[in-house]
This record gives sequence, structure tokens and C-alpha cells, in this order.
Amino acid sequence: MKITILHGQSHKGSTYQIAHQLAEKLKGDVTEFFLPRDFGEFCLGCTQCFARSETLCPHYEKLQPITQAIDQADVLILASPVYVYHATGAMKALLDHYGYRWMVHRPLAAMFHKQGVCISTAAGAGMKTTNRDMADSLFFWGVPQIYRYGVAVRETSYEGVSDKIKAKIHRKTTKLAQKIKQKYGRVKPGIKTRGFFALVRMLHKIGWNEADIIYWKERGWEDKARPWKQI
Repeated sequence: MKITILHGQSHKGSTYQIAHQLAEKLKGDVTEFFLPRDFGEFCLGCTQCFARSETLCPHYEKLQPITQAIDQADVLILASPVYVYHATGAMKALLDHYGYRWMVHRPLAAMFHKQGVCISTAAGAGMKTTNRDMADSLFFWGVPQIYRYGVAVRETSYEGVSDKIKAKIHRKTTKLAQKIKQKYGRVKPGIKTRGFFALVRMLHKIGWNEADIIYWKERGWEDKARPWKQI
């Protein structure tokens, strides 16, 4: 099992500890990136990725190590502490660069075979909206199985987190790891993913931008082929 962790911060706090705890229980090969240390560029809004090709993005080459790790992973873990009730700016900046991969544009068929996990922590609240920030991208990329885990650690450092909360985290990550391992290699898109794909397919039939039209036609998605039946 290949695991890619995208950390929405560069320090190793509570969110990092939980993401690592889960990865260790999955017993896979882990590749991880810390934002903004490993990628800190903002999308410039040039629209080249949408209208022509993602290779024309001014940050394309710098982004390649992360893109390749995402593509090769069986499990994607997106981990972000809560910053004003949302994911960190660094996490948002990274996800902005993959807008062209949303189902409405040019999703990667491999995404429909992956599992994703969104992890967030806060001293108080905001985990739900933070996980939603990250889960939105996973869903629209086509990832069919997405788990969300948010926890109020009541501290600003993991060292200060109470034993009671740490025990709760341990139980949750153990259960989550079991679910992921049970579904490993057997993930299938549900009604929501298939339904949204069908809607987007209808939009493509009535016209879209040329780069997307070519991409869909080459893969036969406007006909009977489906990305979850392809690798």
C-alpha cells in the first residue's frame, strides 16, 4: 500500500502526529510533503491549465514531485490544522493548482480507485469546515472513498494533549486503519460520484472547452467507458 501525506503546515504538531499515527497503522510505504516548505506557490489565475494544458502552469515543474506522489498513492492523507475555521492557506494554495483535475475538466482515472483521508485538529473548533475544504477536492478529483477525522485537542502542542484525548485518537485511528485496509483494492464509486460524473458527462456533450473535450473523447467517457473501469 502506497500512502501520500500532504501536511498543510511545516511544523510537526498535533495534526502531523495523528496523520503519522494512521499511516503507521496502515503499514504502507509513506511519502510526505510539508507545506509551504515543499510547495508554497500561489495559483496566478492564468487559466492555462483549464484552457490548454496543465504543463503550461508556471509552477508545473516544481509541483511534479507532489503530483507524481498523488498519482501513485493508494491512500491520500490530507492533514491540516484549523486556521480561522478553514484549512491552512498553504493547503488551499496547493489544491488550487489541481482545479484542472476536477471531474468537470480532466480527472485522472486512477483517482477513482483511491481512498482519501482528511484530518484536522484545533484547540477548539472548526474541524468540520477544515475537513470540508480538503474533502471537496478529493471528491471532485474522483476519489470514491473519503474519511474525515477532526478532533479538538484542547492544546496548541501535542505534548500538552491529555492522555484521555490521546487514547481517543488512538482508538479512532485504529478503527480508521482497519476500514482502509478492508477496502484496499476493492474501492468502488458510490451513487454520489457516479451521479456527478453523469451530470458532467451531459455537460460535455453539449460543449465545453476544447482541451477537456479532447481529453474525454480520447478516454471514451462520452460513450460507454468509465474512469472507475480504467487504470
